[in-house]
Amino acid sequence: MQVLICLGYFRSPTNNYSTILMKIINKAAGAGLILALMAPVMFAQQTANFELAERFTATNMQKMTGSTFLSARWIEDEDRFWYEWQTTEGKHWVFVDAARKTKRPLFDRQEMAAQLSEAFNRGFNAKDLDLKGFDYDTDRGFFTFHVDSVEFKYHIDRDLLEKGDSLEAKPRTPWATYSPDSTYIAFARKHDLYVMRANDPDSTEIRLSEDGERWYSFQQDHGDTTTTKRLRSRATWFEDSRKLYVKRQDWREVGELWVINTIKQRPELETYKYNLPGEEKHYQDEILVFDMETKEHVRLDTDKWPDQSLGGTYFRGGGIFTTDKSDYLYILRRTRTWDEIDVVKANTSTGETEVLWSETSKPYFNTRYAQLAIINEGEEYIWWSERTGWGQLYRYDSQGNLRNRITTGHYMVGDIAAIDTSARTIYFEGLGREEGRNPNYSHYYSVRFDGSRQQLLTPEDANHSFSMSDSRRFFVNNYSRPDFPTRVVLRDRSGSKLMDLEAVDLTRLNESGFTLPENFSVKAKDGTTDLYGVMWKPADFDPEKKYPIISYVYPGPQVEPFPRSFSIGGTAARAHSLAQVGFVVIAMGNRGGSPLREKWYHNYGYGNLRDYPLEDNRYGIEQLAATRPYIDLDKVGIYGHSGGGFMSTAALLTYPEFYKVAVSSMGNHDNNVYNIFWSEVHHGVKAETTKVKVKDENGDETEEERTRFRSRIPSNAELAGNLQGRLLLIHGGIDNNVHPANTYRMADALIKAGKRFDMMIFPEARHGFGRYNAYFERILWDYFAEHLLGTYRTDVNYNIPD
Repeated sequence: MQVLICLGYFRSPTNNYSTILMKIINKAAGAGLILALMAPVMFAQQTANFELAERFTATNMQKMTGSTFLSARWIEDEDRFWYEWQTTEGKHWVFVDAARKTKRPLFDRQEMAAQLSEAFNRGFNAKDLDLKGFDYDTDRGFFTFHVDSVEFKYHIDRDLLEKGDSLEAKPRTPWATYSPDSTYIAFARKHDLYVMRANDPDSTEIRLSEDGERWYSFQQDHGDTTTTKRLRSRATWFEDSRKLYVKRQDWREVGELWVINTIKQRPELETYKYNLPGEEKHYQDEILVFDMETKEHVRLDTDKWPDQSLGGTYFRGGGIFTTDKSDYLYILRRTRTWDEIDVVKANTSTGETEVLWSETSKPYFNTRYAQLAIINEGEEYIWWSERTGWGQLYRYDSQGNLRNRITTGHYMVGDIAAIDTSARTIYFEGLGREEGRNPNYSHYYSVRFDGSRQQLLTPEDANHSFSMSDSRRFFVNNYSRPDFPTRVVLRDRSGSKLMDLEAVDLTRLNESGFTLPENFSVKAKDGTTDLYGVMWKPADFDPEKKYPIISYVYPGPQVEPFPRSFSIGGTAARAHSLAQVGFVVIAMGNRGGSPLREKWYHNYGYGNLRDYPLEDNRYGIEQLAATRPYIDLDKVGIYGHSGGGFMSTAALLTYPEFYKVAVSSMGNHDNNVYNIFWSEVHHGVKAETTKVKVKDENGDETEEERTRFRSRIPSNAELAGNLQGRLLLIHGGIDNNVHPANTYRMADALIKAGKRFDMMIFPEARHGFGRYNAYFERILWDYFAEHLLGTYRTDVNYNIPD
């Protein structure tokens, strides 16, 4: 009898392939079998390359590159600006006159170093001048900075450096909120609101409120119980400095949560209020306006819906808007179910309010782009709405009547970047309007208030940014893609390029072996919806080898996990360095992932918060493997943070035969113990109104309507019994955003199911990694290398940078 054996790639913990092969042959011979060995099409074994991963950490890549984004510092009411730009030749300060189309060094670095050396009798590195607090003093017309607590003035027009006096150590005043004219300072003490005159030598305090208390406070730290000193208040000044307003919240009936900082000399309990989805007790909003002349205040008449919010979380600009005058305040009021919004105009003298217009948007309103622009003190308004299924701009008159639709088309309007009221022109961000381009890329356009003369200002196929001068004549434009390094240009208001400013130089990075990531698109599981993503490969990538694939995930719905611009920092750098270990790493979108696309796409996951992104991720990976033979579909990993931690564990437990390894950090595994601003918005909350009998003040029985809200969200713990692969759970010990209970509950369910898993707590981490970041990255490399490549490092010492 002859047996045909095809010897493909396999691995063992010892990698002793010849010994294993001889055992097979000997056993077969003993059984009287004749073996015919057939050579397969073989892919070479991958081994973990930690040295390459270290070479391409964010810190090391940034040292070899410098700046990747230019922040223009426009001088107020001028067409001139300055900026800092870092290259491998050091830090540069550059001054640009947009009207004259000139660009020059703000100063000669060598000469500046020489003058500083003379002033301090020591040497200065011209390539790395540590000029602290560098800024332009608009009132006095020169630049200021300090070195070693000595102030310097630099007059650019005269190229003159003046050494000033030593800066006196000014007491820190984090408690102070100055009025725009610097006349008053607002602050809080023992939960009440105070003001004082800024130039008062006696610091006479004027008490504006009498009823502040813990959890119903005028101060930012509304849970404080010990401090009698001045603290920062919740006050916001109107531009004319005549009044200020406070959005005060009543959290007294809301339940508490706790975390313990175990690193303190005596472990310290931290208590805070936290609304969980579907809870009956909900914070209550109110707005009070204080008049600086009379020192009196009014409470705005904003009560309408049970558990409503006045502006707040997820609203662009906070959802509360002022103008140059303090006569009126504009508020976006929403229901707890997030599907109704009123645009409210409030009289700040009487407290009376009127609804200019209302809007309903099912299943919930995209508050992240809900923008209200108030033109000429309320003569008209610009409003953003998704009423057609795509975010567009609309114009209303002073009474709240719709005058006209401004933008038109099947694409998304994003931010209003600038408004020129004299030219009656809006400059705005648009996504998905240009055919054949990634709909997640921002382009910028101009359009007249009446909807005419819409014009593309940033034509390149890339993701764009926009920074405009106060005159509205010029703007600075960064543009890039993940596979196209940043370029920066100056344009006029029509979009014509006036001059090149900077471009990222990858020379040193390329010399080290750096490779740009790859953009890709695949179909969603429905077979029609386009999804977009980015792929990172090792610098020593060999298409003849097989590579495990690892998916970095975040489900949305507020953002998708892949970078839209060129990046060598943050999560993009982490994916890049992980790929160097010996993986193909991807990040891609899914239906329900982003508000940058049309409404149905953004709202896809509503009511299905745990499961909605999973099938798209798996299907996308399968499509990539079908066209890229170097991807090993038998070795699929997944990782993510926060919502991505939730999603990566859910994927491992929902498709245990597909995903083999997951690293899930700070995951909200049980959204029933996560905040209402994510859970109720994106999964849903139901309002149930019933009539109950109550007794009035006279003891008579009457009927009263009461509304309760209910929400129940499937958790990862319910899937614990499905675990087959390897899972590493990570959480911050004092995470007061996603409470550690999320991970503890997941761990408890896995223990009850008799499952083996790994878990790590970063004792002093909140929701980010903070000082544990470098350690986490190396844990990430190790865990995937061990379980997808079979590489186990015996050296317990990590190369943690200082």
